[in-house]
Amino acid sequence: MKVSVKNIRETNCICDALVLPFIERDSGFYKEFGTAFQKQIMKAFSKEFHGKRNELLLMPAPEVIKPGRILLIGLGKKNELSDERIRQAGGKAAVHLRDKGMKKIAVSTNLISSLKLSPLNFIEGALLSLYKFERYRKEKDNKKIESITILLKTSKKLTEELKWTETITSSVYFARDLINTPANDMTPSDLAKTAVSLRQKNLSVKILEKKDAEKLGMGAYLSVAKGSKEPPKFIVLEYKGAKGKPAEAGKPLALIGKSITFDSGGISLKPSDGMEKMKYDMAGGAAVLGVLKAASALKLPVNLIGILPATENLPGGSATKPGDVAVTISGKTVEIINTDAEGRLILADAIGYAKRFKPRAIIDIATLTGACSVALGNEAIAMMGNDRKLLDKIKKSADNTYERVWEMPLFDEYKEYLKSDIADIKNTGGKNGSLVTAAYFLYEFAEKTPWVHLDIAGTAWVEKDKPYIPKGASGIGVRLIMDLIKHLK
Repeated sequence: MKVSVKNIRETNCICDALVLPFIERDSGFYKEFGTAFQKQIMKAFSKEFHGKRNELLLMPAPEVIKPGRILLIGLGKKNELSDERIRQAGGKAAVHLRDKGMKKIAVSTNLISSLKLSPLNFIEGALLSLYKFERYRKEKDNKKIESITILLKTSKKLTEELKWTETITSSVYFARDLINTPANDMTPSDLAKTAVSLRQKNLSVKILEKKDAEKLGMGAYLSVAKGSKEPPKFIVLEYKGAKGKPAEAGKPLALIGKSITFDSGGISLKPSDGMEKMKYDMAGGAAVLGVLKAASALKLPVNLIGILPATENLPGGSATKPGDVAVTISGKTVEIINTDAEGRLILADAIGYAKRFKPRAIIDIATLTGACSVALGNEAIAMMGNDRKLLDKIKKSADNTYERVWEMPLFDEYKEYLKSDIADIKNTGGKNGSLVTAAYFLYEFAEKTPWVHLDIAGTAWVEKDKPYIPKGASGIGVRLIMDLIKHLK
C-alpha cells in the first residue's frame, strides 16, 4: 500500500473516499466546503450521525468537489480525546472503507492537528487495522485499499515520523504472520530460518543447535525439548547500531522472547479445548524478531541482543516427567513440578545466556501464565522487574502506544513458594500467586542484572476484532518495545 502526503485542499483531492473526522455534536468545522455541503452535514447531524466515538457515515460527495465519497468518522467528546482515540478512529475508518470497496482514500488532518494531536496516529490505526492472514485460503478477499493520502503540509519531521510509522506497522504485520501460522509450518527450524532471513550488515544471526546447548549446560531449555522430534533452535540475533556511543549507552539491551512453537503442556497435558491456539506460545519470540527487523531497517543508534529459545513442548516416551531435575546454564538446579510451566524453564537459560553479553538490561516478553488473563483479562500486560527506572520507562512507552502494562509485585515472600525439597528451586509454586511466582522464578536467574518481565498471555491473541487489531494474533510488544528503544538514553 502506498502512503503519501499532499498539501492540497480536501475539495481538490481526487480519491474514492475522503475521511472527515468530527468532534461529537460539532458539525461546523468544514465550512470551506460550501453552503450546500454544510447543509448536508447539518442534516446528517440532526438524524443519523452525531460525531460519537468511532461512529461512521459514508455519504456521496457534493458534485462540486473531487472526492467520490465522504466518510464522516466520530472522534467523540473533545475533552476525552487522546492519541488512542485517534488511532482507533483510523482503524475503524480504514476497515469500513475497505469493506465498501474503496481503493484510494484521503484523510483530512486539519481538525486533528487543531486539537494538538498527531494525524499519524490516525494513519497508524488505519494501517494496523487492514492486516489480513490469508495464507491458507484458496479464495482471497480482493477488497484492498491501495493508497492513503494524508492531506497535510510536508516537512522533514513528518517524513521521518511517517517512515517510523510504516516501518513499525510492517513489523507488527510480520510478527502477526509468524504467530498466526500453524505449528506444522512454524517449527523451531522454521522460526530459525525466518530469523536468518533478517540478516543485514548491521544485524547478525546465530543458531545454536541442540549439541551447542548441551555444551553450554542449558539443561532447563533442553528439558522442554525432550518430548518433540523437532530439533530445538536457540536463536541469537545481534544488532549493532550504537557506533561511537559512550560505554554505558553502547551496552546492548537484551530482548528475550518465549518461543514455544507449540505447547501441549507436555506430560502435564493441557485440556483439548482451545489447544489449537497454542501455536501462539511463540508470540514473545515473534515480537522480538519484529523489533530487531524494525530497528535494523530504521538504523537505530542502539545495540540490541535478541534471544529466542525455540522448541516444542510435547508429551512422548522421552519427554521430561514431573519430578525430574534439570541443571540450568547458571548451575542452579530446578525440580520440574509441572511440565506445562515450561516457559520459565527456557527463559531461565536464555537469561543466563544473555548475561554473558553484559547487557545494560534484560527484557523478557512471554505468553507465560494463564493466571495473567485471570488477573488482568485481555486488556493489559503484566509487568514485573527489579529496576525502577526501566519499569517507569516501559510504563511511559505503554501509555504512548496503548500497549498497556500493569505492574505486579515481586515480594521476597514469593521465594518461599518456590522452595524445593531436593533442588535449588522448583518451577511452580502452585495456583496461589501463580502469575507473580512465575516472574519471581525468573528473577532468581536475573539476580542483580537490570531486568523486566512482560507477561503477554492475555494480550497476544484477541478473540474478536478490535478497532485496529483483527481477530487472531495481536503482535503486541513490537510497538511498545520500539517506543522504549526510541526514548532510551
